[in-house]
Amino acid sequence: MSIYVVGHKNPDTDSICAAISYAALKQAMGEDATAIRCGEINKETQYALDYFDVAAPILATKVEAGQKVIQVDHNEVGQAIDGLADAELIEIVDHHRFGGLNTAGPIYVHTEPVGCTSTIIANMFWDKNISIPKDIAGLLLSAIMSDTVLYKSPTCTDKDHDAAEKLAEIAEVDLHEYAMAMLKAGAGVGDKTPAEIAKTDSKPFSFGSYKALVSQISVMDTAEVLDMKADITAAMKDICDKEGYNLIMLMVTDIIEESTDLVFYGEPKKLIADAFKQDASGDCIHLPGVMSRKKQIVPPLTEAAAKF
Repeated sequence: MSIYVVGHKNPDTDSICAAISYAALKQAMGEDATAIRCGEINKETQYALDYFDVAAPILATKVEAGQKVIQVDHNEVGQAIDGLADAELIEIVDHHRFGGLNTAGPIYVHTEPVGCTSTIIANMFWDKNISIPKDIAGLLLSAIMSDTVLYKSPTCTDKDHDAAEKLAEIAEVDLHEYAMAMLKAGAGVGDKTPAEIAKTDSKPFSFGSYKALVSQISVMDTAEVLDMKADITAAMKDICDKEGYNLIMLMVTDIIEESTDLVFYGEPKKLIADAFKQDASGDCIHLPGVMSRKKQIVPPLTEAAAKF
């Protein structure tokens, strides 16, 4: 039985590209591994797959009991593929906080405080003296450029920067030119409904006793999203009612201005006010310099929840 390598629900570019690349590394090491996905591919990721002529992983929304699974780019139960509790989780490769995942026995875990899981995987290729194929290098590069927003995110490290420069050479692309084209392909709302915008690149979190969903959409101009704010918050209310969230937050991140407008619905708004030291009595606050959910949104909310 092939080992499944899978990212999180609502996959972003790192989640998809890391799964494909880590499966390729395992195959190069003589192991039977297959990349799968448990969510739809966004426009940015599709641009990278098309550019480097790589097929998308097969869609599998659930794994069967006993199936061997490797998780990449996540480790929280709420973000994992359905059926994981009865499957056999054998490995995690990630760059996020740990969020309460329990395993039946010891497993291999490789985590680093870098900007992107694909940075870790690229270095695993090099550490094992395994050459990275051009198409895989392109996908790894795409993921790093996406997660670090072309080095602008505070999560970006020297290790991400060094890996990206090397991968761009292998992939034979101009790093900045390619990255901007990819980011532009994924930016904006396109034909998304308000509900789809509210759940763009969404991840569930628990902040104390509160169940929250934190989404993020990257744009070149925030006006196209903020002009729809009333419809988006109405959609957020429906999501809260149907899915049992206390809070939903949407990061509308401006790639050019390097800032985020945080649109939100639910309670307690005091959690948001305490986390970001702003008046959160409305439904949106502006956060200059904020681009990273992992480093600039989740930690302040976690700290604020601990004081409730």
